[in-house]
Amino acid sequence: METLILSDEEVRELISMRDVIDAVELAFREKGLGRVQMPQKIYLSFSRYNGDLRAMPSYLEELDVAAVKVVNVHPDNREKHSLPTVMATIILIDPRSGFPIAIMGGTTITDMRTGAAGGIAAKYLARKDSKIVGLVGAGAQARTQLMALLEVFGSLDEVRVWSRSEKTRMEFRGEMGAKYGHLCRIVTLESIEETVRGADIIVTTTPSRSPLVMDEWIKPGAHFNCIGADAPGKEELDPSILKRAKIVVDDWEQAIHSGEINVPLKMGIISERDIWAELGDIVAGRKPGRTSDEEITVFTSTGLAIQDAVTANLAYQRALERGIGKRIKIV
Repeated sequence: METLILSDEEVRELISMRDVIDAVELAFREKGLGRVQMPQKIYLSFSRYNGDLRAMPSYLEELDVAAVKVVNVHPDNREKHSLPTVMATIILIDPRSGFPIAIMGGTTITDMRTGAAGGIAAKYLARKDSKIVGLVGAGAQARTQLMALLEVFGSLDEVRVWSRSEKTRMEFRGEMGAKYGHLCRIVTLESIEETVRGADIIVTTTPSRSPLVMDEWIKPGAHFNCIGADAPGKEELDPSILKRAKIVVDDWEQAIHSGEINVPLKMGIISERDIWAELGDIVAGRKPGRTSDEEITVFTSTGLAIQDAVTANLAYQRALERGIGKRIKIV
């Protein structure tokens, strides 16, 4: 038997945001129904290099899909090494034998499946008439988050973008405006307050370790997709926002350890009783999502191995259909 090798560039040509949203929503439903095996992420800290490495295995029992992802986060990569902040490799496993049926670049999959999770969270938690989006951060995740929101809502009136670097903001507006300017107006702003005040959906995608978005800027009915806080010590929101919000996590244990809620929990500002549900519980119909136009909702995304597994399987099946990739004998 041979293993199919797919480059990240090949994967990018094989999957679309619409397809990834459908696959990831199914994965959340399976988790909500208790039909997945997903140990917690394993972390290695490269503190001298301001980076870390994570291993993420999972098995979706009913779908019979299993995979392991290895992924890094090195915020200084672009400046120091001309490499992406996040890079990943995924091994897709045949559960019947344990054979590695595919090895593929996982960076695009990581970006796309995380964007898809934000879109799914907004589908269940944001107001249906949401029209103004504030993006805090303008990197790869801001791009896929916007892609997913446009898939869910069809169009938006205004997308406001902030990042520390004016160059990054302008690059985002140029690239995403060229692709989606017919579906939304993209504006760049120099302050976070201007970006989020009055916004219906706020997406935070920075590696911040201190709050960036303040409680007094947030109107009733706003929804947050908190993407950046994915390791212990990271946080992007004023904890006072969490005190008045319905909090939904992608995974209980991961969120407590490394999501947006990890610092406020350790400080005793909120407790585990303040967490409403996992997103999978809502997708599976076991708990309601948004129940009024006035409530503030917060989705804490840490990134789940099952999201990677179903998206990698999608890419693999498409590659088989189209004859893409190289086969090599590894085992």
